[in-house]
Amino acid sequence: MGTEKGRQLPGLSSLWGPAVKVLESGSLLLLILSLGLARAQETPEDVPVQPGFDTQKVEGRWLTVQLAASHAPLAAPDDPLRLALHSIWSRGEDVELVLFWTGEGVCQGLNVTVHPTGLLGQYQSAFKGGGTMLLHFVSTDYSHLILYVRFRDDGEVTSLWALLARRMLEDPRWLGQYLEYVSKFHLQEAPVFNLDDQCPPPAASAGATP
Repeated sequence: MGTEKGRQLPGLSSLWGPAVKVLESGSLLLLILSLGLARAQETPEDVPVQPGFDTQKVEGRWLTVQLAASHAPLAAPDDPLRLALHSIWSRGEDVELVLFWTGEGVCQGLNVTVHPTGLLGQYQSAFKGGGTMLLHFVSTDYSHLILYVRFRDDGEVTSLWALLARRMLEDPRWLGQYLEYVSKFHLQEAPVFNLDDQCPPPAASAGATP
């Protein structure tokens, strides 16, 4: 089962970017489905992983430069409830995603742990209620990263693609590679959101430091 540390957020509209629409009990995937996103155009077999992927080299702070999903509409960019990826850490063979969500005057940490599938660069997790998450480190030079996240719940599938970088710069080569996937899989642009100087430091969330 997937591991969530610190303050638990029962549902996510996505791993980062689009607004969190409902903060109620239920599956971690409930909010994703509540956005009305259509079935993903790609299958996991269509999505590559980085050859020779090194988990330790991907550790640390990441900023979201571009974000796309399998279908629109997404939550409004000005929604006050938001969720953002902060950093990625290795936990033995597992990978931990450190996120923060803000809204209603609060900012809380959320840690989601995914486990290796046996294919280098591919990770998965299962949640209460039977939902699953599959994650691919598609391509990276460890300064830039294309990340693929696929959610499945009750037969419904939603996918998210993100272009991440250590600095908030759009490198033409990496942007071009990312946009090739956006075009190939008919993805829809999603609002990007990064938390900077708005939340406690990562150490405030259990497990957020190596």
